[in-house]
Parts: sequence; C-alpha cells; structure tokens
Amino acid sequence: MSLSGNLKTVSFPDILQLLATGKKTGILECKTATRQKEVAFRDGNIIFASSVNSTEDLLGNMLLKRGKISKTDLERAITLHKQTGRQLGTTLVDMNLFSKEEVGECLKLQIEEIVYNLFSWREGDFIFHEGSAPKNAPFLIELNTMNVIMEGTRRIDEWMEIQKVLPPDDVVLRINTNPKVKREELTISMEEFRLLSLINGERTVPDLIDLSPVGEFVTCRAIYRLIVQGLIESAGKREGQEEQKEDEEEIVLSIVFRLYNHCFYRIRTLVEDIVGPDNTRFPSFSAQYRTGVLTFFPGVDPESDLMPSFDRFLTAVRAIPPSLRFHTLMSSLERMLSEQLVYVYQLLGNGVFRDTVNAVKKEISEPLATRRELVKRYSVDENFYSILKRADKTVKLVRG
Repeated sequence: MSLSGNLKTVSFPDILQLLATGKKTGILECKTATRQKEVAFRDGNIIFASSVNSTEDLLGNMLLKRGKISKTDLERAITLHKQTGRQLGTTLVDMNLFSKEEVGECLKLQIEEIVYNLFSWREGDFIFHEGSAPKNAPFLIELNTMNVIMEGTRRIDEWMEIQKVLPPDDVVLRINTNPKVKREELTISMEEFRLLSLINGERTVPDLIDLSPVGEFVTCRAIYRLIVQGLIESAGKREGQEEQKEDEEEIVLSIVFRLYNHCFYRIRTLVEDIVGPDNTRFPSFSAQYRTGVLTFFPGVDPESDLMPSFDRFLTAVRAIPPSLRFHTLMSSLERMLSEQLVYVYQLLGNGVFRDTVNAVKKEISEPLATRRELVKRYSVDENFYSILKRADKTVKLVRG
C-alpha cells in the first residue's frame, strides 16, 4: 500500500480510518522540520508510538513525575538504555525497578499522548511503511484505532471548552478554602486529586502541565473541572513578574488573520477534493467577498507566496476608525464564514457540511492555547462559535 502526502490535504483522523478499515500493518511516519513521530499498526490497530527526535524521554519523565522512580535511577537507566540500544522500558525491567505490567501501563499513556498530539497537527509530511515493525519494542500495547479516532475528535471539541475557562499563563492558582458547592460531598477523579496536591498558590497552568504525570490535555481538563466545581481559583498574577509591553491589538489581529485564513483555505480545499479544482461553482460564489478587508482572506494556502502579507492587512484594518475597527472586521468575517459554510451544505449536502464544520473547529485550538487571555478579552472564541451555531441553525431551517 502506497500512502504518503501532507497533513494539509489529508487529515490525521482520515489516515487512521484508512489504515483501520484496511486492517493494515506497518509504521506511519509523520514529520515536520522540527518534529517526527511514528505510529505502528498491526491489523489496523495501534500497537506502538514514539517521538523520534524528542528532546526528552516521555516514558522516563512520566515515571519520574509519578514518583515511581528516583532521578538517580532514571539517569542510570537512560545511560544503560543508550549504551545497549534496548528500549527504556526493557531496561527498567532488567534493572528490577519495575514489572512489565507497570511499564505497560505507563507506555500505554505515552502512546496515547503521542497519538492524540498528532490530531492537532495541521501540516507535516506523512508516509506509511507497510509491513514495517517497530524496532526494540517488546512492550506492544494494542489500541482500537476507531476508538482512538472518536476520542481524538472528542478531545478537539472538549479542548475548546477547556480553554475558555483556563486562566492566562501568568496567573497562579490556589485551592479555594471556602468553595460554594451544592452538597456536602463531592466526587473527583484521580487526575483531579493529583492536581489538587500540586496546587499551592504559586504555580501557573504551564507549571502544572510541566509537573503533571498525565499529559497536557488530561491535566488541563482536570484544572478546568476543578475551577468549574469551585475547588480552585485564580490568585492573581505571579509576584515579581514583569509586565511586558506589547501591542495587544496587533497580536489579536494576527490571531484573527491566521485563524480565518486557515479556515477559508480548509473550506476551499475540502470542496475541491470532492468537486475537483476545475469546478467553478465555489470560486464563483466566494468571489463576492473580494472587497475591503476581506480581500486579505482569499482562501489560498496560508504558507504560499499567494498569501497577502499581514503587514498590509494590519495597515488596512487600522485605516478604519478605532471605535469601529474590530466590529467592522469581525462582522465581515462572521458573515463570510457563515455564508460559505451554508453554501457547502447547499452544494454538497449535510455530511460534507458537518465534516467542514469539524475541520474549521480545529483551527481555533492553537490561538486559544497560545494567548487565551487576549482571545477571551476580544471575544475571538465567542465570535467563532456563534458563526458555527448560526450556520448550523440556517442549515436546520433549510432542511426543515
């Protein structure tokens, strides 16, 4: 089976589904200029995954964060692992530091963390090496690929809600000594319990992610639930942290510029994949938006030379009076995105409309994660969600 390309044109979930339904055995390699990950399959199920050029060993750090191993023993194990070339998990068992079952449990979490991270990749080359098997990997964990697809897709939606609640990266969290709860007893998960033990009024969300043994998504979900339940709260910005002077408006506009250009590019490529690049119906429809600030959102590959420059976009937006600037831009983008989504439904039906909505949802995960406080302050996320709801409502009305 020859399968290769770029994640710009074929999404990671689609690749997984193809390998699962075809019951393929081999190794899927995904890489960018700075990252490389491999996922191994047997009969369509995931059995192993690794970060090839990771700067740290995920399994070793996971064990260290969980208090399962001392730093000295881990350093000894990593040294021996590098000298022998044997997998770290095997080395730990050989040193009688862990049983196979304990290593297997942590390895499963490591594999899931690597695979779910790939769901957020919007670009990167991939190639499937059929028949290949992972080297030096005696601990193979079988994961049902279809279940992984469903969980990965669910995480994308859940991540959006989580990021709405998490505080800015420079805000410390503390335990609420007087939580307002509706009943005397509360049930919390083990992940939430672990996070509570790390919260001391001095640590921020990035600090907690770094210390947590369960990965970024599970950690942030636990923080989110603890905040929603009123068990922890923000305690203000970290003392002594210098305020950085920055042009907030320019940063927000750069987020909007990148976010919506990726959305319009995603819509155009999804339509072209189905109707073909020579079909002029969608280009003719989208041509009506080539006026004013919308000329800077042409639906082309954001990384190509055809893409308008952000500097020119910034100049054009700042020519609008300050009191009207952001409203004028966002209302125009909201109308354009909503109408394009509805047109996808009219042209290709409800199934493709749903796929397109899910595709553009992914595009907001990165700006939400990088500058949560500004995204919230300027309601970038709320505007985005309202567009999707408006398009969905229109489609329901059309369908009757």
